[in-house]
Amino acid sequence: MELSKRQEQIIEIVKENGPITGENIAERLHLTRATLRPDLAILTMAGFLEARPRVGYFFTGKTGSELLTEQIKKFKVHQFQHIPIVVKENVSVYDAISTMFLEDVGTLFVVDEDSCLTGVLSRKDLLRASIGQQDLNAVPVHIIMTRMPNITVCRKEDLLLDVAKKLINKQIDGLPVVKDVEAGLEVVGRVTKTTITKAFVELIVDDKV
Repeated sequence: MELSKRQEQIIEIVKENGPITGENIAERLHLTRATLRPDLAILTMAGFLEARPRVGYFFTGKTGSELLTEQIKKFKVHQFQHIPIVVKENVSVYDAISTMFLEDVGTLFVVDEDSCLTGVLSRKDLLRASIGQQDLNAVPVHIIMTRMPNITVCRKEDLLLDVAKKLINKQIDGLPVVKDVEAGLEVVGRVTKTTITKAFVELIVDDKV
């Protein structure tokens, strides 16, 4: 987070004199309490300062990079998940390839009639199936898909950082976001390497605005 000159001055005052009230900070800067209030609110919400009622402001001792790391560690899947791209088990490999191309995704999730997860299709799966002389319109995706229980999944309340580790360790492009229902695991979203990259980039960019 890039601080203004006044915000940097406030931090230095609190470092040297904390705990210190907002009124005393304002006096040292020759400003009114009302003028100072937005800066104090920003610094408190960002985690540089801690405010205690009837006591004053304390310096937390945390740097901008430490606060950024703390933010990243709090991100959860439901904040960033996208609509899942799914196909039914009896869809042909040809139609699955067309769906993957039209939706511009690297992974398709295969579901049954209850919208519950039964398999996953990657680009590699579809590429392998397309090599040879077989009629892709005649081959259903359930023949070539990766099946449960060999599928890595995540849930809405999982930490995004944990999902990133799964993607790296498993060397896969995306995970289905699921919820437990009576019929199995209902697919409710998707998280990909691109999702996570965008989330981290947006955080850093927004932090500098």
